[in-house]
Amino acid sequence: MTRKEFKQLYQTNVRCIRNYLYYRSGNPSAADEITQETFVRVWEKQFDYDPKKTKSLLYKIANQLFLDSVRQYRLAEEHADELSFRLKEGMEHNEPNAMMLKKCEQALAALTENERVVFLMSRKDGMKYRDIADCLEISVKAVEKRMSQALKKLAIEKTWKIATSQ
Repeated sequence: MTRKEFKQLYQTNVRCIRNYLYYRSGNPSAADEITQETFVRVWEKQFDYDPKKTKSLLYKIANQLFLDSVRQYRLAEEHADELSFRLKEGMEHNEPNAMMLKKCEQALAALTENERVVFLMSRKDGMKYRDIADCLEISVKAVEKRMSQALKKLAIEKTWKIATSQ
């Protein structure tokens, strides 16, 4: 892999890989660190460059590094309550937006990790089911099922909140 190919690979995939890791860990600094390590590994191994295959390889390496870090540092336990998505800086000062953000965080936290990852890759990153399936190395049917379950849980959560607030 040439420097130019690596640069192109990095520029086109760093955001998606970082987001994927953030969705899994809920920790921005861990996501940044594992993303960096993922690209270091790709550069060190000097794989043959094939844009489609190399993208899947990136997700595979990122996933393995994430699992290794969970085992090593128990990230899942430490950061389960830290799932927070900042829509913009200073949101804490805007009470209605802060409350809405809190409700969104709680709804996302109620999803399983698999459901949350698929939901956020689709809705936040705008990825198509086929692309998600390729990245996660699962079938499109599995992506559809996870998305369906996530949407069903989010709809139940919304319905329950409306019913209890009246």
